[in-house]
Amino acid sequence: MALFHVARYAGPEAAGAEAEADSRARALLERLQCLARERQLKKQPPQEAPEEAAQSAPAAGKRRRRPRRTRRREGGREPGSPPAPPNKRQKTDDEEEEEGAESSEETPAESSVGAEAARSLEGRGGPPPEEASGALTHALVLGGFGRSKVPKVQPFLPVWLAQPSCVGKNVTEGLVPIEDIPEVHPDLQKKLRAQGISSYFPVQAAVIPALLESTANGFLVSRGGYRPSDLCVSAPTGSGKTLAFVIPVVQALLHRAVCQVRALVVLPTKELAQQVSKVFNVYTDATPLRVALITGQKSLAKEQESLVQKTADGFRCLADIVVATPGRLVDHVDQTPGFSLQHLRFLIIDEADRMIDSMHQSWLPRVVAAAFPSEGPKGPCAVLQRIQPRVVTAASMCCPQMPLQKLLFSATLTQNPEKLQQLGLYQPRLFSTGSAHKGPRDCDIDVDGDSGGKYTFPTGLTHHYVPCSLRFKPLVVLHLILEMNFSRVLCFTNSRENSHRLFLLVQAFGGVTVAEFSSRYGPGQRKSILKQFEQGKIQLLISTDATARGIDVQGVQLVVNYDAPQYLRTYVHRVGRTARAGKSGQAFTLLLKVQERRFLRMLEEGGVPGLERRDTPSELLQPLVPRYEEALSLLEKAIKEERKQKAA
Repeated sequence: MALFHVARYAGPEAAGAEAEADSRARALLERLQCLARERQLKKQPPQEAPEEAAQSAPAAGKRRRRPRRTRRREGGREPGSPPAPPNKRQKTDDEEEEEGAESSEETPAESSVGAEAARSLEGRGGPPPEEASGALTHALVLGGFGRSKVPKVQPFLPVWLAQPSCVGKNVTEGLVPIEDIPEVHPDLQKKLRAQGISSYFPVQAAVIPALLESTANGFLVSRGGYRPSDLCVSAPTGSGKTLAFVIPVVQALLHRAVCQVRALVVLPTKELAQQVSKVFNVYTDATPLRVALITGQKSLAKEQESLVQKTADGFRCLADIVVATPGRLVDHVDQTPGFSLQHLRFLIIDEADRMIDSMHQSWLPRVVAAAFPSEGPKGPCAVLQRIQPRVVTAASMCCPQMPLQKLLFSATLTQNPEKLQQLGLYQPRLFSTGSAHKGPRDCDIDVDGDSGGKYTFPTGLTHHYVPCSLRFKPLVVLHLILEMNFSRVLCFTNSRENSHRLFLLVQAFGGVTVAEFSSRYGPGQRKSILKQFEQGKIQLLISTDATARGIDVQGVQLVVNYDAPQYLRTYVHRVGRTARAGKSGQAFTLLLKVQERRFLRMLEEGGVPGLERRDTPSELLQPLVPRYEEALSLLEKAIKEERKQKAA
């Protein structure tokens, strides 16, 4: 029970009004004391005599001992209280003081309110509360504005997210020889050895058998005739995720009789789609399987020629495996006659977190609708018509149909069940290199996390950050390249304009073969630039985040974040271009002073191991300053000329 007293400033009120307010306050205090005594009597056991505890009135945050009463107690009890039973001894004053101290320690806030009320009455000229109506009662104090850390609320996750199948994150350890997975077809094993692969990485050794098990009875039905579970794989960059789905998909389709689109791989960028298509072509060589690439690099008519062929009876499918970007895929679903997904068995979504972010394009509902058409053949052929999956019952299992299995792969797979729900996963199973997830936060602030951090990084990668000023950021990049003498350096910026300016500046500085990779160039030019960079003809490649997703460029030794990434998963994908497949690599991030605190906190939450600070003394940069100043003047002239050309 709390007592609230409002102290007003002295005003022209009459003395009678003040006296009336004092009497009301005392009456309220006496009433509260009576109620508190009754409550204390109810709390005590019935066999013990209810004794009133000694009261304490803390002042200035300290407990003060109660002064002794001037009036003698009648039989050791308060007036008006029931007499104690004769067989119980009366408590001494010391015991009462100890009991009162315990009660005041348990509820210090209540005692403080009582003391405040007493002082307010004394300040108004009234007698102390002990003299007015006995001891003060405990009351609730309002306040206590000291900061305290709020415990983090851990949301409830589905079992498949909270308890994933853990996979080793170190690709150099736990290698599994090819012979140890006999389920893989001998022809595919020969192709693996021809590519110089003698062992599977941990992710491949876990995912490949799981996928082959779901296709052990052929791709028409799963194990026992039931629908197979969807798979989600979260593993570091460069851990072999692409091969983890290429091998089982190719093996499942090896014995197909009729050419139909049975595997569809959807990727966010054209360059990544080209890379995955190249891997499929390697392992489908000398087989009847055909792979089609539809990314918009060719005209729609050219791509249609690789997908379908018009015959006298209609259309004939020319591709078993289609690798596509979402926008171009929707174009062919709508505009290509004879392009059908009704026989689709595998839907592979690579870089799944970014594909989920692009769900506003509604590409996934269009694909599912094309795979399960609402209108189909009638009559005897209706038995073979695939329909949307329903609840598993005896009636729904009487007519088995070819399932659609979804496979998700990403280095930064989201832990948010609400986002994953958009994909319509069926009894999903998660393979993860981390421990059990503890929260649904999306990686931008977001996961994310367990003792090892939100995301997993390659073990051979070392992380550095370099404090510098805005004016000398390009000079620090040049110093790092010239000092370390790396043959392949990948530098990331946050915008196309920054990438182009840095390219012009390094080109004007000289001494480094440099190229730019951004949307300023067409697909053919970007492909040529990547090839030259991989061959070592280009030492420094300045790029936007276009190459940060999944692009496997061989031999990248150093990644430089010229502009600090704003989100953790952007950092994960950028630095993942080096230290791939068990190799070593380094990552440097240039930070302004205002960026250091936020960036370091972000990487700490993400579990970045061993982040090191690397300073660049001005003495080391001083010899480069004259050439740098000259390059800045040349950059200014080049930008003015470009603006004139655009204006013309």
